[in-house]
Amino acid sequence: MKVKKAIIPAAGLGSRMLPATKALPKPMLPVLDKPTIQYVVEEVVESGIEEIFIITGHNSQAIKDHFDNNSIFDQMLKEAGKEAELQELYDLCSRASFTYIPQEEPKGLGHAVLCARDYIGDEPVAVLTSDDVIYGSEPCIGQMARVYEEKGHTVLGAQRVDWSNVHKYGIVDSDDPTGSTVLVKELTEKPTREEARSNLAVLGRYIIDPEIFAILERTPPGRGGEIQITDALNLLAQEQPVWAYTFEGRRYDFGDPFGMLEGLIEFALRREDLADDLMKFMAEKVKAG
Repeated sequence: MKVKKAIIPAAGLGSRMLPATKALPKPMLPVLDKPTIQYVVEEVVESGIEEIFIITGHNSQAIKDHFDNNSIFDQMLKEAGKEAELQELYDLCSRASFTYIPQEEPKGLGHAVLCARDYIGDEPVAVLTSDDVIYGSEPCIGQMARVYEEKGHTVLGAQRVDWSNVHKYGIVDSDDPTGSTVLVKELTEKPTREEARSNLAVLGRYIIDPEIFAILERTPPGRGGEIQITDALNLLAQEQPVWAYTFEGRRYDFGDPFGMLEGLIEFALRREDLADDLMKFMAEKVKAG
């Protein structure tokens, strides 16, 4: 079955980025001249998915305003002859429909996905975390959609991480330690180095069968008192195949201060209008010690 819908959870508190995220939603933190969530939406649209469901929190108005081209600000730009500056965004928004679904309390990624149940129905859905941006020659969720159509069951986007960082992620246990698409035996959420069965980490991209919704309804709160998608996926893996696919591309965690700094530098170096000046600046800093 073709993947036609995507959920983007965007209601998290963004505690790692406080105080910047006290009033500004974490997905609206800028990556140069675009907010993080715009890169995620671009990935969805470039993968051929046209229905987007954004799970929003208490300070969601900025997200809605960003993707709404009927705001007072847009009218002011038109009157000032500045429409060209936002044409790329207008074009993006014209290629998808946006539905905003409130999550009254930040109860975890699993609960955020469950909030969209009535909108998804009996079909697979892509889930993309809003602070993970993946740069590559082909959209990550598009790669995963091909694998889903081939396998016919849930696909998790994954890459291998340094063993010292396995405690930050959901880690895959599989019988195949080297394959690019492996059958998941079990997922462990943020294990210690000693607990981890591998260093294959799930990195914020999922295409999930609709059976997940019934499982999420009966999944109790797990680590951190939240409904963890990892717990629900483990139950799903007992009922049907769940695959982990090692996607191509570079993933950036823009919900983490160092991850944001790393991403900002690399994104700037890819820009013709910024790269030379940035390289010169960094060289001068290195020379100055």
